[in-house]
Amino acid sequence: MRMRHKPHAVDTLLGHPDIVIFKPSLHKGLWAEEFGNSNPICVELGMGRGQFLSTNAMKHPNNNYLGIEKKNEVVLTALQRVLESEHPMKNLRMLPTSIDSISELFASHEIDILYINFCDPWPKDRHAKRRLTHRRFLNEYKGLLKPKAEIIFKTDNRELFDFSIGEFQHCGYEIIEITYDLHKLEDPENVMTEYEKKFSEMGIKINRLKAIKL
Repeated sequence: MRMRHKPHAVDTLLGHPDIVIFKPSLHKGLWAEEFGNSNPICVELGMGRGQFLSTNAMKHPNNNYLGIEKKNEVVLTALQRVLESEHPMKNLRMLPTSIDSISELFASHEIDILYINFCDPWPKDRHAKRRLTHRRFLNEYKGLLKPKAEIIFKTDNRELFDFSIGEFQHCGYEIIEITYDLHKLEDPENVMTEYEKKFSEMGIKINRLKAIKL
């Protein structure tokens, strides 16, 4: 469903600089200073309405969470979720920017965990390079990930998943988990996204891959 344009979204986001970072490139290499600690930096690409990001921030207060989402209206929805929560989330920041600029946001070896959740599958072959698990992106992530850092990728799209396995292998990641039916595992650490909840309720199987940067 298309997100309705909200003309005052930017003004609202600007009113919460403690959560929403409009010039994230200024923090490149300095995210530990932004959070005031040396806890692990965990990044979600395309955070959507923020359910995954905020739930993790609450569950794991000793991790720092950054969500990247280019649409201001979507970031606004995620912000409202945080503001309405009874739990303080000082370990969460939102970056309203494009994933294409990720190398401008993080220094080498700055990220501990990278989450890619239900990204656009771009099903046409001519659009393959736009997939967030295409080798051009995976090689870029490698420069930002710490040694032994982890990428966790989830999707309902089997074709994208199979394509992604090959791309991770091509780029030299060590794949430590592949599952084609995530919820059958009953993993207590799995945090569902909005899409994941919707798809699982429809009986659609969820694929998950975990890979480590060597």
